[in-house]
Amino acid sequence: MTGDDRTLIAFRAEADALLAALGVLAPSDWDRATRCTPWLVRDVVGHVITVLARVPDMIAAPAPAQPDTTATGYYRPDHRFSDTANATRVETARDRAAGRDPATILRDLSATATAVAEACSREHAGRVVRTRHGDAMLLTDFLITRVVELAVHALDVADALGQRPWLTEPAAHELQQLLFGPAWQSAVGTLGWDPVTLLRKTTGRTAVTPADSADLAGAGLRVLALG
Repeated sequence: MTGDDRTLIAFRAEADALLAALGVLAPSDWDRATRCTPWLVRDVVGHVITVLARVPDMIAAPAPAQPDTTATGYYRPDHRFSDTANATRVETARDRAAGRDPATILRDLSATATAVAEACSREHAGRVVRTRHGDAMLLTDFLITRVVELAVHALDVADALGQRPWLTEPAAHELQQLLFGPAWQSAVGTLGWDPVTLLRKTTGRTAVTPADSADLAGAGLRVLALG
């Protein structure tokens, strides 16, 4: 992946925005409750670190011969969102953040994001990786799922803090293309929502009316299972 790869640019932009927002928090802010019960802000960040940290390990492993799953296909409602998987996801994040001061968590997030970007930048565009769920995916497609994790959980953190979300333009464009396909610009224009509102409505972060659902379906929304 080259330095001008759009997905890598989006990843770096969203990671940097999250780091900047977290870097000015008061210590007490890290213990605020989020909508991702039972996670506190620190636990959400612990989850983000965990899901990002898998990327370099996947790249270091042998590459499958060909992909069998797309970025949208990755978010399908199967065993990856079972009660057992969700319970493990919750505890892993809490364990990662427990007993650590904010500065240490921030350093971990920064180092992990840097490691992901550097590992991806050394790979060719057609590199295939194996996910922990057994999917074979183009690295570029899997990196899009990491942009999803950064952007969606940034909404959770911003809302817990009562702050304006910091969704970056590169990430918004990549996510809109993920959600609506090649004609995403036309779909987004038809819906008329700003990028944050659109992300909220398509990821369960705000209520969706029957009219909203009809509009989203008409625009060609690719529904993602997010647990």
